[in-house]
Amino acid sequence: MSEYICPHCGKPIYDDEALLCLYCGENLERGVGTLGKMRYSNHWTVVAIVVGLTLISFIVLMMR
Repeated sequence: MSEYICPHCGKPIYDDEALLCLYCGENLERGVGTLGKMRYSNHWTVVAIVVGLTLISFIVLMMR
């Protein structure tokens, strides 16, 4: 069970699925869904990995 700190009041939140802070009621600014649950996700990194894998698979396909 991981601990998440509320960005507004600084209190720890232990519920992994909570979207609102239990203490102050503010949004915890968490993503929803598979990619959104990556805690420190950088969207450009995910896009770069997908594009890179697509290019590599296309090159491998053309070499055959």
